[in-house]
Amino acid sequence: MVAGASLLFGAGSACADECPAAPAEFDANSAKLASLDSGADRKLEILAIGSSSTAGIGASTPSHAYPALLADELGREDKIAAQVRNAGVGGELAATTLQRLKAALKSGWPELVIWQVGTNDALVGVDEALFRATVESGIAAARAAKVPLMLVGPQFTLKTPDVERYERFVGIVNEIGEKLRVPVLSRYAMMKQWGMKKALALLSGDGLHMNDLGYRCLAHALAEEIEHAAGGGAQAGAKGPGDRS
Repeated sequence: MVAGASLLFGAGSACADECPAAPAEFDANSAKLASLDSGADRKLEILAIGSSSTAGIGASTPSHAYPALLADELGREDKIAAQVRNAGVGGELAATTLQRLKAALKSGWPELVIWQVGTNDALVGVDEALFRATVESGIAAARAAKVPLMLVGPQFTLKTPDVERYERFVGIVNEIGEKLRVPVLSRYAMMKQWGMKKALALLSGDGLHMNDLGYRCLAHALAEEIEHAAGGGAQAGAKGPGDRS
């Protein structure tokens, strides 16, 4: 069983008729984002970094990648002006993403980081201890920069050569979230909870990447958590190590 600090997709007004219904909540450590500074007179600067699931492989158009959909829903549904920069690079491993993440944090512009991580490392069989250290290093970098960070774990897929290894990587991401009290959106656990038919309906024709609906549901889940944080709803004492103080 996959455990961790996992945000489940919620069914709200934007996706209630399409996204499988599940409570929007964190499992295990209840890690939440710290309050985010947003308002009508400024844009919340969000860095969406990762690999093909961030780039939007499987989506019909770039506007259907989750970062674009997230910005749209934040503005349309939640009245939060946000600039979501898509820094997804298809096929990239976490170690390479880490260097780009550190460079972005050093530049000083991100106010929130969403790091989609783990799928490619699991598929190619990166050393698990190295992968764990890489993700923890990224969290430490965000913490040093006082930038809140969320993790998005691997999606459910049947296109993996080693299911047990793939699930171990899913577990590693969740374990890191639990250990360091960082919010984790566990796509794998969530999609399996919905059942095979609904899970596969969120994937594109290649059976690996999400489709337009999958990315829309992903964006919706993230938007709900960001809206909560922007409204000042994060609980004191539940801040992750990358949260602003």
